[in-house]
Amino acid sequence: MSHTSEAFVRRVTIPMLELWKRDGRRLVMTTAYDAVTARIASPIVDVILVGDSVGNVCLGFDNTLPVSVAMMNHHVEAVARSKPRALLVADMPFLSFHLSIEDTIRNAGGFLRRGADAVKLEGGTKRLEMVRALVDCEIPVMGHLGLTPQSVNVMGGFKVQGQKADDALRLLDDAHHLQEAGCFALVLEGIPAELAARATETLTIPTIGIGAGPACAGQVLVLHDLLGLVEGRRPKFVRSYVDGFDLLQTALSRWAADVREGAFPSADESYHLPESAGPAVANWTPSHEN
Repeated sequence: MSHTSEAFVRRVTIPMLELWKRDGRRLVMTTAYDAVTARIASPIVDVILVGDSVGNVCLGFDNTLPVSVAMMNHHVEAVARSKPRALLVADMPFLSFHLSIEDTIRNAGGFLRRGADAVKLEGGTKRLEMVRALVDCEIPVMGHLGLTPQSVNVMGGFKVQGQKADDALRLLDDAHHLQEAGCFALVLEGIPAELAARATETLTIPTIGIGAGPACAGQVLVLHDLLGLVEGRRPKFVRSYVDGFDLLQTALSRWAADVREGAFPSADESYHLPESAGPAVANWTPSHEN
């Protein structure tokens, strides 16, 4: 499908995602945390996720656990102001959907009021009550199974999940329970490709993989990862399409050198007085010298 076609540029909706999965059109999702990154991503991708990964990527945390609803509200609002063409999904951060149904609905509803189209929450069967409550309130829900970053302490780190037969079967059960509860899509993260393929084959809703092999109905990567803006060792499943960190540092270094050498700004990059005001300014002296 051409990027310039009417079908591509119109506002993406949840029914469109479901139709695309049936038609075999692969879905593309990435993250955005502000209006700039949203404007970069929106013409290209189908889904923008305002992820709680903002904690790692933008806020300097070691994991997503410190990210609060207030922080997420701030970033959801910033992305929504760009009026993205892509479907806008907001992550439910740690403890925003764990304490009570009332809190869960209030927090999720707050994201929709701020411009999100849907929310995403982590976990399987134990979260079904919350998923059903949100769906009953007309709040669309995307599920998230496998390596769920909010469970990093329980998992003992960011490790591949579903490698044992019992764990793999439990994940498949969870996936179908989330579908039955009303989830419109599932993120599958950090699981064997064969397991993700089986989930995708047996579900009617789209699966969106990250470190889950090529058979999912779509793929998601963190925008800063695929643009090479994150320093250090990258996960196996990340493919960077540009070394953005070095590229931007090089540009900044060139500007700094121009400043230090007096080459920036040039006359063309400066404002100038009209001829009528020039003599007055040139002949001005401080009042105490008059």
